[in-house]
Amino acid sequence: MTITLDQLLRMKGPELFEIVRRGAPLDLAALADTTYTGIDLSMPDLFHKLMWKSFRKTFHRDPVTGVLRGWNVKVQQTGWDSPPEPKRDKHGQALTFGHYEVRSAAGLRFPRDWRGGHYLDYHVAGNLPQDFPARVGYCPLVSVNPGDSELLLGWEVFKVGPVLVPLQDFWVLKREGALAPGDVVARPRP
Repeated sequence: MTITLDQLLRMKGPELFEIVRRGAPLDLAALADTTYTGIDLSMPDLFHKLMWKSFRKTFHRDPVTGVLRGWNVKVQQTGWDSPPEPKRDKHGQALTFGHYEVRSAAGLRFPRDWRGGHYLDYHVAGNLPQDFPARVGYCPLVSVNPGDSELLLGWEVFKVGPVLVPLQDFWVLKREGALAPGDVVARPRP
């Protein structure tokens, strides 16, 4: 049975974790050079009103290293029926934060005995100290429906030293389309 975005938007933490637990590994080739609208599924309404509910995640295959990496983009809070416009700085550049690498989870231990295919590792991506909590993200990411990269589900886990701290925070990614070559952002340089 195919799970839809509307169904995910109505689910609570235990149901979302069950999707993460049994979710399919990512199709890394299908993710390369794409953008997704992200929707937070767990934070309280007050957080959404004061901060944000939607964001953008990108995936870019680095042509030099071959690493699949990405970053988050702050977006206008206009919903997710169509890709939201990025927020921009005074020079017209999209406001980005929270760089990560997509890594294999094979052989790694995660909270709640999660044994999936991939996770986003924010620690290795060069995030600046002011980009906390992104610097400690160690987030499982799965395809919601096997063989389909249209909907992905992420689970927020922090890695503080050797300790993994699972949060009751989940977010869904809805595929937007191709990442434009001009939108590729360099890694931060700490």
